Amino acid sequence: MEDTPSQSDHYRSSSSSASSPTAVRPPRGSNFYYLCKPGPAMLRRPISFEDSPEWGDDTEIDVNADELAAESIHVGTTTVSPSLSKVNSVSVSGASPTPGLSEASRRIAGASIVWRDLSVNIREKRRYSERVVKNSTGYALPGTLTVIMGPAQSGKSMLLRALAGRLPHSARLYGEVFINGTKSQMSYGSYGYVDREDVLVDCLTVREMLYYAALLQLPGFFSEKKSAVEEAIQAMSLGDYADKLIGGHCYMTGLPYGERRRVSIARELVMRPHALFIDEPLYHLDSVSALLLMVTLKKIASTGCTIVFTMYQSSTEVFGLFDRICLLSNGNTLFFGETLACLQHFSNSGFPCPIMQSPSDHFLRAINTDFDRIIAMCKTLQDDHGDFSSVNMDTAVAIRTLEATYKSSADSAAVESMIGRLIEKEGPRLKSKGRAGFSTRIAVLTWRSILVMSRKWNYFWMRLVLYLVLTLSIGTIFTNLGHSLSSVTVRVSAIFSFVSFMMLLSVSGLPAHIDELKVHMHEEANQHTGALVYLLANLFSSIPFLFLISISSTLVFYFLVGLRDEFSLLMYFVLNIFMCLLANESLMMVVAYIWLDTFKCTMTLIFLNVIMMLVAGYFRIHDALPQLWKYPLSYLAFHTYCIQGLLENEYVGTSFAVGEIRSIPGVMAVRGSYDISASENYKWFHLLILLVMAIGYRIILLLLLCFNVRRCILKCDLCWFSKSTTA
Repeated sequence: MEDTPSQSDHYRSSSSSASSPTAVRPPRGSNFYYLCKPGPAMLRRPISFEDSPEWGDDTEIDVNADELAAESIHVGTTTVSPSLSKVNSVSVSGASPTPGLSEASRRIAGASIVWRDLSVNIREKRRYSERVVKNSTGYALPGTLTVIMGPAQSGKSMLLRALAGRLPHSARLYGEVFINGTKSQMSYGSYGYVDREDVLVDCLTVREMLYYAALLQLPGFFSEKKSAVEEAIQAMSLGDYADKLIGGHCYMTGLPYGERRRVSIARELVMRPHALFIDEPLYHLDSVSALLLMVTLKKIASTGCTIVFTMYQSSTEVFGLFDRICLLSNGNTLFFGETLACLQHFSNSGFPCPIMQSPSDHFLRAINTDFDRIIAMCKTLQDDHGDFSSVNMDTAVAIRTLEATYKSSADSAAVESMIGRLIEKEGPRLKSKGRAGFSTRIAVLTWRSILVMSRKWNYFWMRLVLYLVLTLSIGTIFTNLGHSLSSVTVRVSAIFSFVSFMMLLSVSGLPAHIDELKVHMHEEANQHTGALVYLLANLFSSIPFLFLISISSTLVFYFLVGLRDEFSLLMYFVLNIFMCLLANESLMMVVAYIWLDTFKCTMTLIFLNVIMMLVAGYFRIHDALPQLWKYPLSYLAFHTYCIQGLLENEYVGTSFAVGEIRSIPGVMAVRGSYDISASENYKWFHLLILLVMAIGYRIILLLLLCFNVRRCILKCDLCWFSKSTTA
């Protein structure tokens, strides 16, 4: 009785037919690893791309297999493919169009993307590291899905960024990128880029999120923008979730990961891009959500959009939807071409895919060096529990073999030939689309921020409740102080406590600031908004909320403590607290931008507020402070100017009787506890200083945003780079 060959035979050596140079490739109609091919009945009405350029040549579909293999695709135009097969070419000889396809279906312009000998390396500590992408060559055509696949730290995310023109400033690019046959970069509005992490505004509905994105990105009338939003919702199959909050609320959970991912992609689709770049579209998704999303992307690609994305691995069904695959390992291209041809390439190299194993799992199994550690760990189990030879492969040898086989294969020559054809005939340049005006973007962001602040309980409502509870507590403790000379010291303590703890409780709004900054950084990276637009919108939207907090807290404190009953003095008290909160809010935004981490920001702000309280002149008179604490810390603490202004507002112009004949001014009575000026107008100078500090902190944040926003994005990417992919 003959022994049945083990699975290791499939890994260690290929069959005679597979190893032969003349091995017959799997037929195009084969669906062993793929989904069934849908017929023309499955075609749906595509999304409209009104802004797409018109091409000079009419391109028509001819599904005859012989002609498909004979002619290459035109550089700029493709048609709706009626199947999930790998359509790489169409007839351009004037053949009659396929019956049943409308004019809109066969004339949709996309963008052909070609990269040749592309290399990228990153500056690290004053020197450039080894290239993370090495001499990669390939192309992506309209109407197709092109996947960049590889293990962790293989360079796939960096290659995607290079194609989209979104490399960080610390990266250096070598090689050439052609868009529609012209050496250029993707212009604004012609492409969309979706990051790996979903950066969404949780307290908006899906339709609101996309509507505000359209208002920021698109020029023109509101009706046109609404139409683009509805098209994006329909394209991403978000109709059932259109009016649901992205993050949910206390009575409803937020959107699942799959729908959040769809919203992120739909946000870029409102621009109606010719090309779409997606970093890990299946990140955090289960198998069902992943398949649904990829089928949706396949439908979008069928309208003519060029879709390029990265992926670590996929199921067999998802793998069957890909048109072309660029396989990377340590920055080296191990294969580029059709997915079926990639299976044959592995078989020709001596690593055929075992039966009942996903092709992507097999690819990663062969080129992922982490499997060497698994083999070492499994040696004991191998002896005791059976044969583990199916994973017993030297991945370094496999990588070198696959790379060498590809370079000398007909697939590599076919890619070079195809690139030559795509570059030879240039298509029209993709012009930069217009965007919303400066004032329009400020108005849109202001209204969106007001809506977000009104819905986020941790930004406004929780702070308002905390302020009122704090004010009631301080007011009831210091109630009915009277206006005698003996009440001055206690009144100073009440004002100091009120100001200090009001500023300290502002830290509760940090999470909202961090979330808003992350949204801004994403929108800034996609050129949807700018630093000045964001700061002005944030300032205008925060003013009503901070003023409402100021007046509600002041009214409770003012009358419980029993301060001077004059309207002008009350309004100055409100303005002083408002300016102090505005300055503190600006400082919070600077700290939030520097760390972008709730714990670090909270600790930093608590520390700064405590230091400001110590040097504010209450615990020790300002002139008696040691030089180390007086210069410059006491002059940088907005507590100092706020408390001085409030005490001058209360005591300048007053006097206290000492006995029956003699009286002393209120300023002299206060100076035993706090040093204030005797001038009646000096309190307005303190108010002006608070305003300057509020503006100054925002100017600092503006400079940080203008010069360091790319660097902050790079830091986030480098964290992902060290964990999962080279980015």
